[in-house]
Amino acid sequence: MTTTWILSANRSGASLFESDWPGKLIRRIHDFPHLEGRLQNQDIDTDKPGRIFDSFGQGRHSTSSKQDPTEHIAHQFALSLAEMLNKGRLSHAYDRLVIIAGPNFLGILRAALNKNTASLIVQSVNKELLDVKESELAEYIELK
Repeated sequence: MTTTWILSANRSGASLFESDWPGKLIRRIHDFPHLEGRLQNQDIDTDKPGRIFDSFGQGRHSTSSKQDPTEHIAHQFALSLAEMLNKGRLSHAYDRLVIIAGPNFLGILRAALNKNTASLIVQSVNKELLDVKESELAEYIELK
């Protein structure tokens, strides 16, 4: 029997499901709430960007970071989910993986996975379905 893990995630949380496909029995294994992911940039306590002088002349301007605070939080959460998926792969808890996430977080999550875990992905669903019920989840995935 092949065990498939289905991860439905966004930056504010994730749900992990398990399926014995093709039996289509899907059960929720674990929820991963991530309340920090609901914060907006202005809600996150960060300093303003630093200021620097121009090399020539009297001008000053702010330095900006390449990643805003909400992106950083999303990346950190994706890394923790990727670590959990990697541990599951190493313990042979699943054989195949389905990832469901909105377009932005899906890209972040895929980039966080190591190549061995990423090789187990059989389907990616570009949709936010964090609050989906087990009974409705099969409508969005096609496993063969």
